[in-house]
Amino acid sequence: MLVFVLNAGSSSLKYQLIDTKSKELKASGLVERIGIDGILKHEIGEDKKITFELPIPTHKEAIELVLRILTNDETKVINSIGEIKAIGHRVVHGGEYFKESVIVDEEVIKKIEELIPLAPLHNPANIMGVKICKELMPKVPNVVTFDTAFHQTMPMENFLYAVPYADYSEHHLRKYGFHGTSHYYVSNEAVNILKKKDSKIIVCHLGNGSSVCAVKDGKSISTSMGLTPLEGLVMGTRSGDIDAGVIPYLMKRKNLTPDQIVDYLNKKSGILGVSGVSSDLREVIKAANDGDKRSKIAITMLCERIKKYLCSYAGLMHGVDAICFTAGIGENSDLIREKVCEGLEFMGIEIDKEKNSKREKGNREISTKNSKTKIYIIPTNEELVIANDTYNLVKNI
Repeated sequence: MLVFVLNAGSSSLKYQLIDTKSKELKASGLVERIGIDGILKHEIGEDKKITFELPIPTHKEAIELVLRILTNDETKVINSIGEIKAIGHRVVHGGEYFKESVIVDEEVIKKIEELIPLAPLHNPANIMGVKICKELMPKVPNVVTFDTAFHQTMPMENFLYAVPYADYSEHHLRKYGFHGTSHYYVSNEAVNILKKKDSKIIVCHLGNGSSVCAVKDGKSISTSMGLTPLEGLVMGTRSGDIDAGVIPYLMKRKNLTPDQIVDYLNKKSGILGVSGVSSDLREVIKAANDGDKRSKIAITMLCERIKKYLCSYAGLMHGVDAICFTAGIGENSDLIREKVCEGLEFMGIEIDKEKNSKREKGNREISTKNSKTKIYIIPTNEELVIANDTYNLVKNI
């Protein structure tokens, strides 16, 4: 079955066309600067890359353009749009309504809209993508997969905040966690490698946005992100964990509004804020190698925070069978992986520096032979999870 996987952002659109039977990625791409000047980067398989620059005023026109390119003579991968049998959408926040992927109907859309206050930047764009697809391909079923769904197995003591309980029961104040599709995929791959279902796995999803997840027996029991993606690790532009008292202190000292302090912590902090160089870790590492002290501090802060969560989750699960690194930084930065594992030999965590330094594709083990805990690099594939969920839900329709 051909599944069109869509991730609609406020001014961007990511897509993949996946054959769920063969697992073949037939085409993928990214539409950026929607509503401004428009750039479409289209890839056919893993070899052919094409860039288009043209006005793309709306998301509807962006999706129409993608569908044309999929069937266009020069870029054709399918003969007609009719070959697409289902559409899978990424939705950031499913609240407590959704514990798994679901087929879209009016009630599902209504509930996602109710959750907009919990994800005001993401859910509206996600919903828009669903509605446009329903309009353009009315006979094709749509499925939504939620970033938060995998974490709905967390026990209450791990998702509650220590504030009056009424704030949870009345205002839904709790830890939800994100990157759930990635944490699910990577931990499931690790279970298959270990051949051990009663497993204790820690997944480090490290990118511009980052989170760590404790996965016990295939279920998320704790994760670093919280009510929003701001909590947890030091990220590209996000502060991660801070003393809540910092917020009123800065608001008074800098005369900031609530919206301005949220922007400050989300977009001006993290690696960018500490280093003063960039939110791109590659540039910060280069600066650190050139002797920039603040860049060195930013890198150390990033690794120490990850290490803090690793140790915490190992304690929470009474041990750890495997640590998995994934996403842009996790898959590509041997320096960060090494610094995170450094000094954890007392926990049976030993990284093989030679294996760690090699650039190879696919899943690979980078722990030493004597390491009691396996260390893996596992490239994430969130789109394949969405495609498989979509197939499993619509195959009998």
